[in-house]
Amino acid sequence: MNPSDILLDNSFNINRRKFFGRSALGLGTAAMAGLLGSDLLGKKSFDGMHHQAKAKRVIYLFMSGGPSHIDMWDYKPKLNDEFGKDLPAEVRDGQRITGMTSGQKTLPLAPSKYKFTKQENNDRGVWVSSLLPHTAKVAKELCVVHGTFTEAINHDPAITYIQTGSQIPGRPSLGAWLSYGLGSMNEDLPNYVVMHARSNHPQQSLFNRLWGTGFMPSDHQGVLFRAAENPVLYLKNPAGVSRSDRRSQLDALSVLNQNHYQDFADPEVLSRIKQHEMAYRMQSSIPELMDHREEPDEVFELYGEDAKTAGTFAASCLNARRMAQRGVRNIQIFHRGWDSHGNLPSQHGSQCKDIDQACYALITDLKRLGMLDDTLVVWGGEFGRTNYCQGKLTRENYGRDHHPRAFTTWMAGGGVKPGITYGQSDHYGYNLTDRDGNVIKPNMDHWTQDTMHVHDLNATILHLLGIDHRKLTYRYQGRDFRLTDIHGHVVQDIIA
Repeated sequence: MNPSDILLDNSFNINRRKFFGRSALGLGTAAMAGLLGSDLLGKKSFDGMHHQAKAKRVIYLFMSGGPSHIDMWDYKPKLNDEFGKDLPAEVRDGQRITGMTSGQKTLPLAPSKYKFTKQENNDRGVWVSSLLPHTAKVAKELCVVHGTFTEAINHDPAITYIQTGSQIPGRPSLGAWLSYGLGSMNEDLPNYVVMHARSNHPQQSLFNRLWGTGFMPSDHQGVLFRAAENPVLYLKNPAGVSRSDRRSQLDALSVLNQNHYQDFADPEVLSRIKQHEMAYRMQSSIPELMDHREEPDEVFELYGEDAKTAGTFAASCLNARRMAQRGVRNIQIFHRGWDSHGNLPSQHGSQCKDIDQACYALITDLKRLGMLDDTLVVWGGEFGRTNYCQGKLTRENYGRDHHPRAFTTWMAGGGVKPGITYGQSDHYGYNLTDRDGNVIKPNMDHWTQDTMHVHDLNATILHLLGIDHRKLTYRYQGRDFRLTDIHGHVVQDIIA
């Protein structure tokens, strides 16, 4: 750290210490806790948004493991004529493959077994496979991006990369940046909520760092809601402890924490006070939020019977809509099990059954409530899957390895153009191409039209929420960090 930074930080802390020390003499503990819940905790790095935005919130549907773009969204009929042939060397062009297929003598091309239908809208249409019959009905609302790419080829670095902007753990997550930059729209609920939807194939683990704060204050981290009787652990008071008892305990604890802060000027102490106060308010807000009995029958008809079972993807999507109505800024649903190295048709069939109707319902529900225009919905995984088969290949059964070079994500609402596709892959579904069919060698440092690096994706998400990704920074160890590091471009072509 630069010596001048140390002096600056020390001066800042001393001034804050004096302010809180003097203020505490004239303010009650509860009032102080409310005050600390605002900008004094460093919630915002700037005063207001950088520009006018349509989106007020984001619902991120993350398919952990790598969904197959070739079997779901990226229609490649010419692959049928090359069934079983080896992937041409000039197409691979020396690109890295994983150790799971590097030992195979051949990389046999595996066309999708699924039928695709083009959903027309305006001058460009969206192809959707028979795996997603419900989602196909809202294709006119989707902006399907075929040009997504990443450098990471293994799960842990890839998912860490797309969630935090770095393949190396330790950086704040996208949701943490949004909390830090935009603040809360409802002081009685967390600004950032994470849910893990049940899956029949939950192979990969998910780590707290994916919704963590890294070096930011911990009050910006995601709050994990469980699929259980108690969605948030330790929220209920123990037997014999009343709400007034809890209030008295928090007031006393707040005084101790303020004294500790005056002695050590540790901003994490302020975060802890704020978290205690949030937990107290959540004791009232969470039971109401998670009680679906007020929802009419037509809502469960829309989302499907699974929505009545806690922890399913459908129930999580219904929860997401309810949270969005109540002002939760950032909502993320993780659905594991998309890592189909073998028996992909069976596994993806099960996975798509989990998510298909719920994705359709969420888009439809938000639109009927007039919320889709200011709610950005994002769907995708950490990478795609290969066009060649891993293991034994038949027309009806095949597996696919990881493929970071070209994969599909989609967005809806929140200011994106509806019913379009952006970017394209070659007829192998392997490399990105320009609009004339020429192969693009994407580079995160030099943006090329029709491509979307993970940094570009995050830059565009921030832009749609009113944030310039180049200006939203957090100073740590003498450096101004940002979600997109020193990279990222806003993809203006998909913005309405």
